Amino acid sequence: MKIIDMHCHIFPEKISDKAVESIGDYYHLLMYGKGTVDDLRLQGEKAGISKFLIHSTATKREQVSSINDYIAEAQVKNNSCVGFGTLFPGLEDVKGEVKRILSMGLYGIKLHPEFQGFNIDDESMMPIYTAVEGKLPILMHMGDENSDASSPCRLAKILDRFPDLTLIAAHLGGYRRWEESMKYLVGRNVYFDTSSTLAILDRNKVVELIRKHGVHKVLFGSDYPMWSPAEEVERFMGLDLTTKEQNMILWENGI
Repeated sequence: MKIIDMHCHIFPEKISDKAVESIGDYYHLLMYGKGTVDDLRLQGEKAGISKFLIHSTATKREQVSSINDYIAEAQVKNNSCVGFGTLFPGLEDVKGEVKRILSMGLYGIKLHPEFQGFNIDDESMMPIYTAVEGKLPILMHMGDENSDASSPCRLAKILDRFPDLTLIAAHLGGYRRWEESMKYLVGRNVYFDTSSTLAILDRNKVVELIRKHGVHKVLFGSDYPMWSPAEEVERFMGLDLTTKEQNMILWENGI
């Protein structure tokens, strides 16, 4: 089967160790990978993954431009990689940066409410949603045990307000908030990815959530370097899904 990994974090080599350690400390997880594009490709190819959606998130307004340049360069140098840029609330020229992201050939935007310090439905985010609606998809980190910033309830309000916004709600709509995802997001006009879910949520619950939401709106993601791409593929293949459903989630829905 062809596989696209729709959720991969990468960092420049000079900061990758520190960045990976910081993420691991926040989630209290033993991280798997090095967080570099070379290591991602090596580990992903061992798992039979032929395409990777790569991204990184600006934790300060001043980082947006340089991170977008870095992701664009990584995309150019690695033909197996598709890049998503980043934005930040309160950015002075959101429309200008969106135009620049498009000109560099990037394919979307990655946002992380907790790491970037905003609530999904903050008014400060409205210029971003307005600027990208109909132009670029947003991959949004969803769910947190210690914060309500990325709750499914908040995202549902944005889906109501921006009906033409293409949005991927990571972690099946909410990391460790899957009951809320079922209540507020399942069946809505939003994609889910499987990242940071398959090792935690009961297999039957995963399948139930996928089918209730709609298999055509679910994407495979490993959340590298948090998890091993090979182990995530193995977990996914262990779900009670049909071959057709597997193909849709692993490849067809992402192309």
